[in-house]
Amino acid sequence: MFKASNYSGNRVKDYELLLQQTKALLDGEPDHIANLSNASALLNQFLEDVNWVGFYIYKENELVLGPFQGLPACIRIPNGKGVCGTAIEKKETQLVADVNTFPGHIACDSASQSEIVVPLIVNGNIYGVLDIDSPSINRFDETDKEYIEKFAGIVQLSLN
Repeated sequence: MFKASNYSGNRVKDYELLLQQTKALLDGEPDHIANLSNASALLNQFLEDVNWVGFYIYKENELVLGPFQGLPACIRIPNGKGVCGTAIEKKETQLVADVNTFPGHIACDSASQSEIVVPLIVNGNIYGVLDIDSPSINRFDETDKEYIEKFAGIVQLSLN
């Protein structure tokens, strides 16, 4: 049904292909857990130099671990705490070049050195976050931010 792609090495072109793949993968599937699981697997397969890709789901004023790829992770993150909680509190993407300089960073995996977290907003309400960690400092740039936000937008549509 689905096999790993060989990408071209042109980041923008490859991200555009990823977005097409994501739309096709999630199209017509109403189950949130299935969609989040496949989305995290696809993004993990696509991105290089990452050690965790996954989702936290907002429940009762905290983020609860959802589908992911990587080592076991923190199960609950309070609203406003760490990079993920800050993304929810501010309702904006957090692009952190060095997590060791982020006030209140929660180290679920001590190997993680940089992080990007995109809040998921569905029907005007916080649904959760897409969280991606890397073992390298300054792994994520503005191109990553732009396309990971677009990726998250496609995922959000599957959660309506």
